[in-house]
Amino acid sequence: MRVRCAISTGTEENDNGIDVECTYAECGECGHTTMSFGTSEASVKRCLVLLREECPEGADNFYVED
Repeated sequence: MRVRCAISTGTEENDNGIDVECTYAECGECGHTTMSFGTSEASVKRCLVLLREECPEGADNFYVED
């Protein structure tokens, strides 16, 4: 199933204690959120792939940017 996801940006602290820009993707079905460092298109795609891999409901969805 194709699931639309909300994409947003923010900052997170990395392992070195430095605030870094990041991207978030929120599943339009269950609200599960993933995060990737960076704000490029590659970061968005990584978040969407992580949603598929980490789905708490075990769904095998295809996630797309809303």
